[in-house]
Amino acid sequence: MPSADTATAALPTLGFIGAGRVARCLAAVWAQAGYTVSAVASRSRASAEQFAAEVPGCKACTASDGPQQVVDAAQLIFITVPDDAIAASAASLNFRPGQAVVHCSGASEVSLLEPARQQGAVIGGFHPLYLFSGLAADRERIVGAYITLEAPEPLKAQLTALVHALRCTPLEIPDGARMLYHASANYAASFILCGLREAVEVWGSFGVNEEDTLAALWPMLEGTLKTTRDLGLSSALAGPVSRGDAAVVERHLERLQQLGGEHARLYAQMTRRAVRLARARKPMPGALDAIDAMLEPYL
Repeated sequence: MPSADTATAALPTLGFIGAGRVARCLAAVWAQAGYTVSAVASRSRASAEQFAAEVPGCKACTASDGPQQVVDAAQLIFITVPDDAIAASAASLNFRPGQAVVHCSGASEVSLLEPARQQGAVIGGFHPLYLFSGLAADRERIVGAYITLEAPEPLKAQLTALVHALRCTPLEIPDGARMLYHASANYAASFILCGLREAVEVWGSFGVNEEDTLAALWPMLEGTLKTTRDLGLSSALAGPVSRGDAAVVERHLERLQQLGGEHARLYAQMTRRAVRLARARKPMPGALDAIDAMLEPYL
């Protein structure tokens, strides 16, 4: 059986170009798991130095050639810059044959790293399906998240090991599905926030401030998520649509229309999707058909 020192020596040395929320969380957890994070570069000196301060043995490369210093110091490079900077970053660096280069975008194709592949590097994608807060708590909260991988072997095996070091689950999606995967993930993250913002605006119309609105809605939101995990989407559905109560839905729409803006239209669009969930749970064809029909003028 190999010793712990031998096992650690077999782990690839990691480097990061970009020191944002994603990079800071991943690097801190991997360093704790025994990986060596050798260097980090960022457009912001403060960000690079803060990153390095949280990861023992990591060098903050803050000179103009900082990204190249990271490439020279590591075997597996994570490019964690904004999407529109990935291609430029890959094209500006000199890579070694056999080195691995990975970006962490869910929306961008791995082909953006083609300049690295042409130099003999192996390229891949590593996208955590998780909403990073930038807080140290991310290191525990990410446990259980799914991470989408795209890479050939043996890089895929290395990335899978890194997923397990995070105590997460690897996920594979078919070719051509990347943009749909990334777009639809918003419904479990940013669009929930947009829904809460809509509630804040409506409650504000009758005098309740944002802080009190959110405080009142947290228990219901948390309960909805827990019930959904236990019972599934259609069984967790509550409210007038779940009961086939067309009269209440009609009064909701009328009052939201009086409020102006797009409130009634958004409510109608979401209610149509709630009707689909209700149809999957129990037969109420008459009531649900009536709700569907009353939505038309608002869509």
